[in-house]
Amino acid sequence: MEINALTGKVVDLCIKIHNKIGPGCFERVYEEILYYELCKLGLNVQRQLLFPIAYEELLVENAYKLDLLVENKLVLELKSVYPLPGLYFNQLRTQLSLMNLKHGMLINFKVELMKQGIHRVFNNFGKEEILL
Repeated sequence: MEINALTGKVVDLCIKIHNKIGPGCFERVYEEILYYELCKLGLNVQRQLLFPIAYEELLVENAYKLDLLVENKLVLELKSVYPLPGLYFNQLRTQLSLMNLKHGMLINFKVELMKQGIHRVFNNFGKEEILL
């Protein structure tokens, strides 16, 4: 599936979830529900994926954990915080770089309108933008 179609599906599902349960739940609740919804669409989704970091001759096991990896090309980092600290954008960019992936989404459910909480993050582009 093409990346823009995939991110569009994620946006639609996040809005659906936010409309049904609101902004007051823990991150893990949104993660489990989004995982469920993505799987219902028949998408390949990995959850709480641990991966190592190689540094010179050292391999640091379980150095990072991805919330969700969709179709092996889109990293979803979910949050339920206000305000959303900028360090989460850096964290996602680092994950994308280490995984050699280009596309990620930082999704914060603790917002009044879901479109305010959806951000696309790109590896090597050095910017984020609000979707919608």
